[in-house]
Amino acid sequence: MTDTADTFPKLLMAKAAEYGDSKVALREKEFGIWQSVTWREYLEHVRYFSLGLISLGLQPGDKIAILGDNRPEWVYAELAAQAAGAISLGLYQDSVAKELQYLIDFADARFVVVEDQEQVDKMLEVWDDLPKVEKVIYYDPKGLRSYREPFLMHFPHVEELGRAYEKEHPGSFEENVARGKWDDVAILCTTSGTTGLPKLAMLTHGNLISMGRNLMAIDPASPNDEFVSFLPLAWIGEQMMSLSCGLTVGFTVNFPEEPETVQENIREIGPQVMFSPPRIWENIVSQVQVKIEDSTRLKRAMFNWAMKIGYQYADARFEKREPSLGLRLKYRLADWLVFQMVKDQLGLRHIRHAYTGGAALGPDVFRFFHAMGVNLKQIYGQTEISGISVVHRDGDIKFQTVGLPIPETEVRIDEETGEICSRSPSVFVGYYNNPQATAETLVDGWLHSGDAGYFDEDGHLIVIDRAKDVMTLHDGTKFSPQFIENKLKFSPYIKEAVVFGGDWPYVSAMINIDMANVGKWAENHQITYTTYTDLAQKPEVYALVGRDVARANTGLPPAARIKRYLLLHKELDADDAELTRTRKVRRRFVNERYKEIIDGLYGDGNSLKIQSTITYQDGRTAVIETTLHIQDVDSDSQ
Repeated sequence: MTDTADTFPKLLMAKAAEYGDSKVALREKEFGIWQSVTWREYLEHVRYFSLGLISLGLQPGDKIAILGDNRPEWVYAELAAQAAGAISLGLYQDSVAKELQYLIDFADARFVVVEDQEQVDKMLEVWDDLPKVEKVIYYDPKGLRSYREPFLMHFPHVEELGRAYEKEHPGSFEENVARGKWDDVAILCTTSGTTGLPKLAMLTHGNLISMGRNLMAIDPASPNDEFVSFLPLAWIGEQMMSLSCGLTVGFTVNFPEEPETVQENIREIGPQVMFSPPRIWENIVSQVQVKIEDSTRLKRAMFNWAMKIGYQYADARFEKREPSLGLRLKYRLADWLVFQMVKDQLGLRHIRHAYTGGAALGPDVFRFFHAMGVNLKQIYGQTEISGISVVHRDGDIKFQTVGLPIPETEVRIDEETGEICSRSPSVFVGYYNNPQATAETLVDGWLHSGDAGYFDEDGHLIVIDRAKDVMTLHDGTKFSPQFIENKLKFSPYIKEAVVFGGDWPYVSAMINIDMANVGKWAENHQITYTTYTDLAQKPEVYALVGRDVARANTGLPPAARIKRYLLLHKELDADDAELTRTRKVRRRFVNERYKEIIDGLYGDGNSLKIQSTITYQDGRTAVIETTLHIQDVDSDSQ
């Protein structure tokens, strides 16, 4: 049944018929206890919510926006909409009200499903600018008892309407699901929006299912596997794993209790499959590095000894050399004494397939995880190709590449522009209400990615950077800012970095410190500070970060080495439009907003007085004045 099911709701019905109450489909931690949902219960929730929406007037082709943390109700709402022939739009839960208003109105959504009071308040803030929305349905009632708006409804109330509707229209749910087709649009998925407002990619059931099946053909997952869904379900990467692969294979999808408990919940579940963007893997490396620095001298020595062996073993595997017997024995000992315990603390002990995607991951981070025995693989794709087109194969991992195309996928490099182009059954059908952008991106069935790249001698795809971001230095050297930024972010003390070059005479960097890690380091070294701004401008912190800048410069061509850098007075923030909701730098906006600072990096002075407006979480703003130090990098340290 699963092989012939051509929509998400049909896949759900097939799994419910196969497993019923004998297997857990979803699991959510609530009040400290893992609550299980069987496949039969999963289907029942989708059935009644779908019929409830129909009783409220939902029609085929209508849009439903969904907003909140990862919860079972999120996927119930998505599949319920699709079962009725409607289309879901996932929204990032940390989006501000005006961003949400734009996307909901642009998508012509008639219903909005939200998690809690926080998201309801955002809807109330912009309600007068949402003329097409008829109902806002919430599933966490805490704090909403006194709300009297007539358009608000509780999620279980809609399910009750569905039960009543089914009594009057028996069999209607099955009929609706049966009408669904492979080519029907299933979701509107927001693009990252690095160059402006996000676009809405229209992805069909066929796009999503074919991608899931092709990935599973390379790295088969088992129905007994566990997966932790902790990244926003609005992101194509989470849709790819939790729904496309989850419904295809039937593994259990687990939802953490709170965003703050993700690491603890991952450790409790011990997943076999994990997919995260680079920022998560970089954070894990930083976490391990800082904890090792804080450990006893013996533990630190043991870890460093084990990592030295791990790197030797990993490099042999990368180079496809058989490790010597002595190295294999030493690695087994290091694994038994150190790596197994570290992986257990991180929840990675049972990982069989770990993926990173959404942006490039630095080679240092790649080597770190493979040294510990974590099978981390790079994937490459875009929202417009349902998340993935290229992936590393087991035993054929080259950290400077993103691997080989998945089945049914063709990838070519445009001869004139060097742009990566792809063609597969997973390529989207276009952007919603944006025919011009569709025509620019989809040409004769080929998806133009906007990324520059090439194939190596083994057929692996190497992605250089966004084509528009690749810079040419004055000596003619081509360089990728992202590559240098990833080298910098291997440091536990650097959270974000933006590198400049190209039209400027040399390479410079604007760096965000990691407040938690640098703050802990400062406390350990008895350095007092008050705020982020104060900590970032300490001479000792500049010296600390300077060592990692010098490390990042090693191995780079002389013309691509960082000559000057500064530590920014504030963190780059998605609420300030400096980052996308998937935490990618909006370079064009950053270049404009920080023009004064960039000019200072290329001036003669070693300090810069600035005024900056910061926005607090409650919407209040404040103007801060500070002096930023600009540090020259000693050429002798390179």
